[in-house]
Amino acid sequence: MQIVNFKQNKNRSRYIVISTLLILLFISPLSVFAQDQDSIAALKQMGKAFATIAEKTSPAVVALRAERIVTQQRQSTREWPFGEPFSDPFEFFFRRSPRQRDPREQRAPQQPRRESRTAQGSGFIISPDGYILTNNHMVEEASKVEVELTDGRKFTAKIIGTDPDSDVAVVKVDAENLPYLELADSDSLQVGEWVLAIGNPLGLSHTVTAGIVSAKGRSGFGLANFENFIQTDAAINFGNSGGPLINLDAEVVGINTAIVGAGGNIGIGFAIPINMAKNIYEQLVQNGTVSRGYIGIKFEELTPELASGLGLNEDTRGISVVEVMEDSPADKAGLKRYDVIIEFEGKPVGKSNEFRNRVAMLNPGTKVQMLILRNKRRKKITLNLATLPSTAELTGALPQETQKELGFSVEDLTDELAGRYGYKDLSGVIVTSVDDGSQAAEKGIAPGALIMEVNQQKVKNAAEFNEAIKAAKKEGAALLFVKRGRYTFFVPLKLPKE
Repeated sequence: MQIVNFKQNKNRSRYIVISTLLILLFISPLSVFAQDQDSIAALKQMGKAFATIAEKTSPAVVALRAERIVTQQRQSTREWPFGEPFSDPFEFFFRRSPRQRDPREQRAPQQPRRESRTAQGSGFIISPDGYILTNNHMVEEASKVEVELTDGRKFTAKIIGTDPDSDVAVVKVDAENLPYLELADSDSLQVGEWVLAIGNPLGLSHTVTAGIVSAKGRSGFGLANFENFIQTDAAINFGNSGGPLINLDAEVVGINTAIVGAGGNIGIGFAIPINMAKNIYEQLVQNGTVSRGYIGIKFEELTPELASGLGLNEDTRGISVVEVMEDSPADKAGLKRYDVIIEFEGKPVGKSNEFRNRVAMLNPGTKVQMLILRNKRRKKITLNLATLPSTAELTGALPQETQKELGFSVEDLTDELAGRYGYKDLSGVIVTSVDDGSQAAEKGIAPGALIMEVNQQKVKNAAEFNEAIKAAKKEGAALLFVKRGRYTFFVPLKLPKE
């Protein structure tokens, strides 16, 4: 039988515990110190990586200044019943007489004043011979675009083309052997990747900020007709517009375009994916315009409820065809209402905005294949894409050129608007905006006016108004019957004769 000496074991245990504590007390600081050193070394390496990328790419990022000539009245000819709508309320209550004016009453004619306004932003060079990508909202309708490089050289740039539907623009400077940026494959970009934004926020040249990709495929902001934004928390502010969003390979993944927050950066910025911009750039350089693919359907995203209503599993993903446009590619290929498109060009279809962008990025005339569900059965459809009509053609709206000729824009008279402006039981279209210095403004048309007739023909909605104006252009003139407040009057307008 073995006899256990408890006292001896107890002393031995104490020795072991004390020895272990002494070892831990000696080793732990060394271990923590080593770990801290490793962390600091890793941070230093990341900082050096950012510095290397910034040093390599900054020379190809440019400061961009665009000048626009704006025509303004020295004194507004639009006589609001109680003063200008955004005037000082104290000025109205204590100094203005509330007497309503006849909108046709005019002050002494004033010559419009032409002012030059400058927008500051960013861009980046993508070829050694001087092609530059930027935002459409930076250079659209600019009379002069000036580009400045990091070395101080300044160039006057030529606008090659603009695309308001995507907010992408291309300008070019006359130079050779310029530094330029390589373009990445933005489709392979992953949420969580590090990115750098370089630009000229608030006029501070070549500012570099870092962050991660927060999300992809963001849309629905109304910033452009085609939205597929990369979201990033890299600080983006006013002036970053048009600058590059760069990955750790020093390649461009996006064009910085917009921020959330009127006052500046709050960690939510948006960039146009460079794959979308590349397609637009190539078309603008070759043709000066952008053509997009068109199927010719109205559709909506398949929800679990909609899928169930169509007799499909609730987890089915795709888009449901709501309407097929007559004589469109979809119509010719036999697509029908209630069809569900589940694959496009061999890839699954999910979000409706994503599907719309995929179709639009293809060239007209491209032959495409779709897999659809019809009465729960799979069916392959092949069609040739047509050219996407303009927004005006799709909606029946007036072309932008015609709106400029008129000097104002209109929309349908809703019950809410009728109640607001006192047009209950009347019909017509409501004026939403008027260009300063236009013939419409000079003749008493102002926001809130109701246009009831065009050339003695009643107009009940914007579509009828647009058709009436198109017909009036053949005669070179339009006579409008207008109601504004408690006054009704005629407004003759001259139009370019077609």
